[in-house]
Amino acid sequence: MIENLETLVTLSKTGTMMETSTVLKISQSAVSKRIAALERYYDRQLIERHGRRVVLTHHGTRLVEKVTPLLSELRSVFLEDNALRKGKIIVGVSEAILASWGPRLFAQVSRVLPGVEFSFHAQRSPVVLDRIRSGEYMVGLCTGLADSETDLQSEVVRVEPMVIIPSALAPLDYRVGDELEVITIESRSGAWASIEEDMKRLKLHRATSLESFFSVAQMAISGLGHGLVPAGVARTLGVPENKLIALGAHGLNRPVRFVARKSMFSRPLVQSFYQEVVKRAPTI
Repeated sequence: MIENLETLVTLSKTGTMMETSTVLKISQSAVSKRIAALERYYDRQLIERHGRRVVLTHHGTRLVEKVTPLLSELRSVFLEDNALRKGKIIVGVSEAILASWGPRLFAQVSRVLPGVEFSFHAQRSPVVLDRIRSGEYMVGLCTGLADSETDLQSEVVRVEPMVIIPSALAPLDYRVGDELEVITIESRSGAWASIEEDMKRLKLHRATSLESFFSVAQMAISGLGHGLVPAGVARTLGVPENKLIALGAHGLNRPVRFVARKSMFSRPLVQSFYQEVVKRAPTI
């Protein structure tokens, strides 16, 4: 029954049988059978098909709302009892962090905590937060603001400067505060909300948006526009420092946060990990 309920919750998020099967690593036929079993058990229609898309009925929506917190608690119990007992921490990390300076940070922490086994997963920040809530990840290192996350413990561990990569790395006649159109991250990302107001203050206008800061940087390097990215992304791609326009001193930064469910954050093993991250993240 739990597997069937988890399948319905996943389907409510993905909206298609195909995406649900991919997330759960089962066949589409298995997804259909699990949903059908739930509908027989509750004697209610839970989903409606609209072409390839699937939407929940009123009964399906109510069921998902009721069982989601319960499933999250069950996953959390299993994580705490099994993973922590074995000295393992499951970490969700923003893709841009894990593809730039994150591995250096985690390598340092691992040397200080040799008895801890880490399992890292790269996702976009909103996905990391969702999977912490659902109990799939124990902690996360992600970007953005924490205003709406009253259900999670969230602590800023680093403020990463944003930089402009001039188009084709060509000299750019630009002073901070001048009007400038840039390519940068799209609105659904964790970082966007934390940089949007400061971009307006500095008169930077988003001309085009992409789903990845690394894609933004590559577009800028290739001469398709000026790119606004975190400094770590530019350095990872080997952009010379003297080609970059640094904006951190002018207040355009993205916060990097250590996030966990409140019950998980208080666990001694997680606290040890957090303390080492706080100590090392600002200077990595």
